[in-house]
Amino acid sequence: MSDFFDFELTLRLLSLDFVISALLVAAVLGLLAGVLGPLIVSRNMAFSVHGTSELALTGGAAALLLGWDVGNGALAGAIVAALILGLLTRRSTEYDSVIGVILAFGLGLGVLMLWLYKGRAANKFGLLTGQIVGQDFASMALLTGAAVVVLAVLAVVYRPLLFASVDPHVAQARGVPNTLLAVVFAVLVGVATALGVRTVGSLLVLALMVTPAAAAARVTASPLRATGLAILFAELSAVGGIILSLAPGAPVSAFVTAISFLIYIICWIVGRARRTALA
Repeated sequence: MSDFFDFELTLRLLSLDFVISALLVAAVLGLLAGVLGPLIVSRNMAFSVHGTSELALTGGAAALLLGWDVGNGALAGAIVAALILGLLTRRSTEYDSVIGVILAFGLGLGVLMLWLYKGRAANKFGLLTGQIVGQDFASMALLTGAAVVVLAVLAVVYRPLLFASVDPHVAQARGVPNTLLAVVFAVLVGVATALGVRTVGSLLVLALMVTPAAAAARVTASPLRATGLAILFAELSAVGGIILSLAPGAPVSAFVTAISFLIYIICWIVGRARRTALA
């Protein structure tokens, strides 16, 4: 238990190059999660993020099996999943069922590929729970390039996307291409989710993509403020999770989820106190 509070060891590890790289990756992931998160929450896409992460796992497992780069494999799997979800879930009544079908298929296929892979067990485990030692220059280049593309596309479609997220029926009546925006946003979420698999892991990437935004929504109804708070909360969770995981050498995802959950509980209490005071 003392390893969790070994501050001297943590400070020594923070000077290592791979740790600095991991912190930079976490900072970029926090920015992406914070910007996309409020839209994910307002569009009720939390389950979709989970489904996309399972297909990112499948893509990463396929890459391991074929000897390709895991990050590229996860990215390809997530994009395929996002396209499928965006095209097949045009009606809200079939949304959850389609995601459930794709999630189950993708997870089953991913488990089979991980079983077939005869390499190091750490590589398999890292896809599920994340690992900071895998953040090399190639990973950072992929992450930075993909993040720039995601943010650039989001900047172009943000206003109509926000309109379609808040009031889809009125947006459609005004000529906003809801279906096209849904597919584009699903792909953006898929890319961001895939980027988080290498650091947080496919099982718990939901904590970074959804929980900070859900916490922000508890304390403000303003889209701009919610985005700012979501970025702050996501950065605290991602960067703080890596720092806390250094001394014990535990999976990063455990600490990311713990920090994000604690933030959510605090925001829930604050939001409830405000509503009580106004009542």
